[in-house]
Amino acid sequence: MAVAGTGAFGRNHLRVYRELEGAELIAAIEPNAARAAEVEEQYRIPVFASVESALGADLRLDAASVAVPTIHHHAVAAQLLEAGIDCLVEKPIAATLAEADDLIAITARKGRVLQPGHLERFNPAILAIEPQLTRPMFFEAHRLSVFTPRSLDVDVVLDLMIHDLDIVLTFSRSHVREVRAVGLPILSPKVDIANVRVEFESGCVANFTASRVSTERVRKLRFFEPRQYVSVDYARRDLLVIAVDAGFSLEKALALGEAGGFAEGLPGLSFSKPAVAPGEPLKLEISSFLDSVRTRRAPHVTAHQGREALGLALEIQRTMAEHADRAGLADFFNGD
Repeated sequence: MAVAGTGAFGRNHLRVYRELEGAELIAAIEPNAARAAEVEEQYRIPVFASVESALGADLRLDAASVAVPTIHHHAVAAQLLEAGIDCLVEKPIAATLAEADDLIAITARKGRVLQPGHLERFNPAILAIEPQLTRPMFFEAHRLSVFTPRSLDVDVVLDLMIHDLDIVLTFSRSHVREVRAVGLPILSPKVDIANVRVEFESGCVANFTASRVSTERVRKLRFFEPRQYVSVDYARRDLLVIAVDAGFSLEKALALGEAGGFAEGLPGLSFSKPAVAPGEPLKLEISSFLDSVRTRRAPHVTAHQGREALGLALEIQRTMAEHADRAGLADFFNGD
């Protein structure tokens, strides 16, 4: 294994590869000389300044993580895939749909594994609830973070919201019908806070809020499906499920409530916290990727799903720009 890009998240990939059994971390790729020296000293592996120099060293790589800035995802992953190396590419899969399509084409032509790094798909709470889904019809996603200088090459949609876009696209199993969005830059030149409403062909509706200028850190998803409400706390990796019992009658529940009060909750509703297996999402993601590398099975998160999430994110960006024009928000975007 090798890791291309040893910034904040690339370091996490280095750590996990070093901790996992059955995978040997043998190199890193990092053009920044200071970072390269730190990684070389900490992990005792060669660090190359470019993909070309790494490939020229004949490392006999099987696979690599690509954790470079988004604008370089295509260039780095394309070189590795062309060289016959399977790739785990951090989200988003690429900066444009054309780049994503090219990576998918190379993957097919070379018979490689390409997995986009949609980390929340491996959150233990998501893994626990996904098999139990029936027909989600309304989603509320909130992803708030305090401001950091990390990932400022992209806006909050590609930085944070894309996690929830991927989850909702996977859970809804429907094509997008309409997007409405508003976003504003606050501390960076790009949109730092955004609110989005997506309606799907199935009639499902999803509301997304993402901010990287919040005073608190929130990562929650709530959704409703027939006779059931599900709350997912990504950070705590736990679930709350409230189900309406099969024989529920509002009149009967109210009558029982009037007789004994609602101290124990509304009669006819059952509350449960399904078991969630412990695990670090990044370790689960990388382990799943390595399993695909070994078995040649399609990854749990496919490149086409990564493209779909990117497509929705880019449509949201376009819709936000249109809203800014209509609302006369040039002052916000020009920093005047």
